[in-house]
Amino acid sequence: MFDGLAAMRKTLVSVTLAAFLLSACGGRHIGVMTPVGSAQPGTSEVDLLVATTRAPDKDPAVLFSGERGTGLMLNAVEVSIPPDANRKVGQVQWPKRLPADPLRDFVTVSVDPLEGEKPGEVWLKNHMPKSRRVLIFVHGFNNLYEDSVYRFAQIVHDSHADVAPVVFTWPSRGSIFDYNYDKESTNYSRDALEELLHRAAQDPAVGDITIMAHSMGTWLTVEALRQMAIRDGHVASKINNVILASPDLDVDVFGRQFASLGKERPHFTIFVSQDDRALALSRRISGNVDRLGQIDPSVEPYRSKLEAAGITVLDLTKLKGGDRLNHGKFAESPEVVKLIGDRLIAGQTITDSRVGLGEAVGAVAIGAAQTVGSATSVAVSTPIAIFDPRTRRNYNAQLKRLGQSMENTAGSVGDTVGAGLPTQ
Repeated sequence: MFDGLAAMRKTLVSVTLAAFLLSACGGRHIGVMTPVGSAQPGTSEVDLLVATTRAPDKDPAVLFSGERGTGLMLNAVEVSIPPDANRKVGQVQWPKRLPADPLRDFVTVSVDPLEGEKPGEVWLKNHMPKSRRVLIFVHGFNNLYEDSVYRFAQIVHDSHADVAPVVFTWPSRGSIFDYNYDKESTNYSRDALEELLHRAAQDPAVGDITIMAHSMGTWLTVEALRQMAIRDGHVASKINNVILASPDLDVDVFGRQFASLGKERPHFTIFVSQDDRALALSRRISGNVDRLGQIDPSVEPYRSKLEAAGITVLDLTKLKGGDRLNHGKFAESPEVVKLIGDRLIAGQTITDSRVGLGEAVGAVAIGAAQTVGSATSVAVSTPIAIFDPRTRRNYNAQLKRLGQSMENTAGSVGDTVGAGLPTQ
């Protein structure tokens, strides 16, 4: 009995600590969705299509609450971003007071509800780049409506991605104490996300779709894709890439989900970090089963399973995070957002033939090599390690040409996906 009370007390301490860390926002003002009407010269504007299953809020500055709405609602939102000289790549500048200063803060320029027949198609047609690519972002746990909008505007701006940007925001109450409510809200929103993906895939103006999901939003994303595969017999062919950033996914469950997508599934890229404290807490309250976003991908049999499944993993453990939980590195690191825009969303693999031994993404590494019978040696030490079957082949060929042996070519790919992942 006393052991049980001690365990409960320890868990409560952990949750309270996490709440403190997550709520330490430094005086951020809540309620920034009231449009100012026009952008100020010198700023950059990002146009977003925002789809939501949230209930409308009575306060126009909040726009949508964390409660569950009925059906899928669409808005066209324009966000103003301060000049590059006044901000750091990877950061959202939240106003500490209103009205916000457009030269220093992110500002909502316009919000237009989209109604009528096929409103999303009209927006996409008017905002489709020559690449005909669409990027759909699904946020994670503990996010207000404005959090998801401003964060995605930052990612689109900083990555310079040539896409039509769409954000899917589900009913999160934006509170660390509502973890279970948020998790159930992702289940509540599966059908709506599947509907959005169907609409985009059936739109003749759309040529390619990438889905990028963060944290708990990865559960929603993979579940929606799983539903689509079961319902239609396959995932829509235009959905070519899925990026899971810090996925709050039970590794065993992910293995089952992944298998359900069938053989003609999108290419998956996963961002992991072993120092992700938010996922460490999630693991603790979820039966101590490893979370996909916290794995160490160099451990067998997981490395081989991931390789056989064709999954690319980027290990961000060595990168310094911008938050104390190390849970948002994918969006906050200049190297990573550049990588997202330059390669992942551009329809390339991260490790195509143009990636050379000396090319850096911050610096890219696949293991280490030692020279045989020579004073020359190659040691690549990097903040971002990439594991991918094609990367390994590329590096092996280059190292062989340099006359080096490579006995432990390891990537960085996590610690536990193995058991559930199928081979192709």
